[in-house]
Amino acid sequence: MNFPLMSGNISPAGTFNFVFSINHYHMRFLTLLLAGLVLTASASAQNPVRQLPAKRTTASLKIDGDLNEAAWKEAVPATDFIEWRPNAGAREINKTEIYILYDNTSIYVGGYCHEKTRDSISRELIGRDAVGVNDFVGVIIDTYNDKINAAGFYVTPYGEQYDAKYSSANGEDGSWNAVWSSEAKIHNDGWSFEMRIPYSALRFVSRENQTWGLNITRRRNKTGQQFMWNPVDPNKNGFINQEGEWTGIGKIQSPIRLSFSPYLSGYVNHYPYKKVTGDSKEKDWTTAFNGGMDVKYGISESFTLDMTLVPDFGQVRSDNKVLNLGPFEQRYGEQRPFFTEGTELFNKGNLFYSRRVGDVPLHYGDVYDWADAKHVDVVENPQAAKLVNATKVSGRTKKGLGIGVFNAVTKPMYAVLEDASGNREKVQTSPLTNYNIVVFDQTLKNNSSVSLINTNVLRSGAERDANVTAGLFDINNKKNTYNWNGKVAISQVFDPVRGNVTGYNHNLGFAKTGGRFNFQVGQELADDKYDINDLGAIYNNNYLDHYGWMGYKWIKPTSWYNQIRLNANIYHSQAFRKFHNQFSDSKFQSLSTNINGNMQFKNLWFMGLFVGYQPAGQDFYETRVNDPISHMGDSGRFVKSTERVQFQGWVESNSAKKYHFGFNYFVGLRDVFNSRNHQISFWHGYRFNDKFSLQHEYALNPFYNDYGFNGFQYIVDGAGNPILNANGDRMIDYIRFSRRNRFTTENSLTAKYNFSKRSGINVRARHYWSRVENRELYKLNPDGSLSSTGSASGYSNFNIFNIDAQYTLQFAPGSFIYVVYKDEGFADNYERSDKYFKSISRVVSSPQNNTLSVKIVYYLDYLDFKKGRKK
Repeated sequence: MNFPLMSGNISPAGTFNFVFSINHYHMRFLTLLLAGLVLTASASAQNPVRQLPAKRTTASLKIDGDLNEAAWKEAVPATDFIEWRPNAGAREINKTEIYILYDNTSIYVGGYCHEKTRDSISRELIGRDAVGVNDFVGVIIDTYNDKINAAGFYVTPYGEQYDAKYSSANGEDGSWNAVWSSEAKIHNDGWSFEMRIPYSALRFVSRENQTWGLNITRRRNKTGQQFMWNPVDPNKNGFINQEGEWTGIGKIQSPIRLSFSPYLSGYVNHYPYKKVTGDSKEKDWTTAFNGGMDVKYGISESFTLDMTLVPDFGQVRSDNKVLNLGPFEQRYGEQRPFFTEGTELFNKGNLFYSRRVGDVPLHYGDVYDWADAKHVDVVENPQAAKLVNATKVSGRTKKGLGIGVFNAVTKPMYAVLEDASGNREKVQTSPLTNYNIVVFDQTLKNNSSVSLINTNVLRSGAERDANVTAGLFDINNKKNTYNWNGKVAISQVFDPVRGNVTGYNHNLGFAKTGGRFNFQVGQELADDKYDINDLGAIYNNNYLDHYGWMGYKWIKPTSWYNQIRLNANIYHSQAFRKFHNQFSDSKFQSLSTNINGNMQFKNLWFMGLFVGYQPAGQDFYETRVNDPISHMGDSGRFVKSTERVQFQGWVESNSAKKYHFGFNYFVGLRDVFNSRNHQISFWHGYRFNDKFSLQHEYALNPFYNDYGFNGFQYIVDGAGNPILNANGDRMIDYIRFSRRNRFTTENSLTAKYNFSKRSGINVRARHYWSRVENRELYKLNPDGSLSSTGSASGYSNFNIFNIDAQYTLQFAPGSFIYVVYKDEGFADNYERSDKYFKSISRVVSSPQNNTLSVKIVYYLDYLDFKKGRKK
């Protein structure tokens, strides 16, 4: 989805944030760090805020995009918008007029955005929860006036909606959805709009004479400008804290917030099982029908319960699967709506990785070992645990205490084993499991906060349980120019095999957050027993890291640029050689430094440069014998990582044009084996009209003379049989590495056609191919060096092809019909001769898994039902 903060657009929640995710580890780190610094809000002293007096109405307003009701003229208009970017402080030339009314049920927002001509309006039909190239107007409402949390409601010239939650801790959460109404109309001299935001979409306290925080933003995409009603100084830390005020709100009652979204879904699936397995008893065609419900209930005026019962997430987009040769698990982003909406409290402390709920069953991989031991086949082994229900309760009290409770339950999962006689046996791969999170978040003065979070996983039977507790603080000084932050966490694992294990983690940070020059320094430590992977995500523990960042920005436009940002990063990591000792035997692991910059030109093009350097270090994880998370070994073995130099440059054209493109090139050079890692990516798109557009993305990654783990060389007897140790495990002679060439390419094509603002089709096809050629084998020596054991000629090809096609129709507010088609093919082989087009031919002709599904969701609001009964 295309949120306001993406694709070079500007979000009210943070600074200009145009750093591509191409060099993922460095540039994304910098992006998130910048966003985290800027989004730390504060109630510091600043210029007098603008105030807009509230006006109650009794008129009946038709939401049609025309401001022709007399009631609109009774409200004092919000006008004289001030430019936020690129030329902060300049007054708008094209006038904006916004009117806000309220009654006993809703807030009404209407406005007129003046333009010289109709062609000055940037517009396209993009679908809900996306912005694309559209101009927009957004109203950001802080009902508690705490200058920390807010909700935003945006409308485009075609009346399409985008909504988001804002918080100082998590920035903009575009996954949040509310049910509200909007319409817009385009005129020869601008465009007008109307919104109706029911109180059920907001949380607030019922009392007399309230003042809410308020800001209004307007974007003119063709000129790259964004304006604010209450001025926002980009050199000041925070956005929400620079809001204006909506004053004199009479007493309004928080309504009974109760809604139901029942669904029905049906699936037809085809996979050529008979051809693949050779078993004529197998069924190639299968069907399934599901039903369930989402429930939202306002427990009080400030707290809301969200529940999903027997959910069905089969319509979400497929993961971008890749070949993972590294020592850590491959993680994918969350696509399921329930786990992305309104989770800002639960994401505090980075202890919650929602993909753990309904993840691969605990003993999924063990099944194949059991089958080998019994000399039977695995005929069924579900790859994901089935979610029974999930519940969220969250809100904030009058005194600023935020409380969140999350709970989810997954059912037991079973694999089926079959012997040569056809006898089948069910074995449990995952027990009944309960996932729970409890969060307390207290806001303090100067927009500071302290938080306590606990995550817990309980599994039935003699299985592993886990518990993590963390305390966090985020403190700003009075002038909102400096920030202190940190976390202390304790993890506990209750394992019937390993026993009870308690781990420790902390991080501490100090930052300068105001002005044109900013910096941050920090430390993070995790001992050898710290483990949050039952409900969180951590790649490794047993480290002591220090990091620093500093940046300087020029944001006053000149004759040739709009802004320039320069940044420098340094990251130092130590590992501990003996994993179960105290922190007395630390070993240097890595040092990473880089300098990078990005700029926006006057023609709205962007450019960035990056230079990085890493001296030689020690990699304790590529050896695969040091796994501190699962405590598989305490050997402290490492492989020497060599000196590395990196360069990157990227450019992107003006995205407001019909045709836009971007290009990125990255190269990493290592002294060992003359290793060269090239990453080339090119993306471009064309909008044929306001309804139809195409986008193509291509990435090429040739990696020459890479080296990495290849396997274990086991000790065998004279007959070639493995020799076992006292625990029954095969004894390792040495760890084997290989020098290899790797060629990876990824192609994706996305077509979008919207019939109207309520219906559209989106089709995405993706092909991913990675070929690995082993050139030479090596033995890992005790000092971390490699000794050649001879040449190698092994090849492998990994191919994935998938199609995701979705038709969406919103037939009533909050009610949708989804028709989804998915196709996925997979092929791997060990052919040296495979070239690109041959790889495509192989994967397309491989057995395809095809699924067609239909899902109907109907939104039922208690208040509407109550009104209907009164009539």
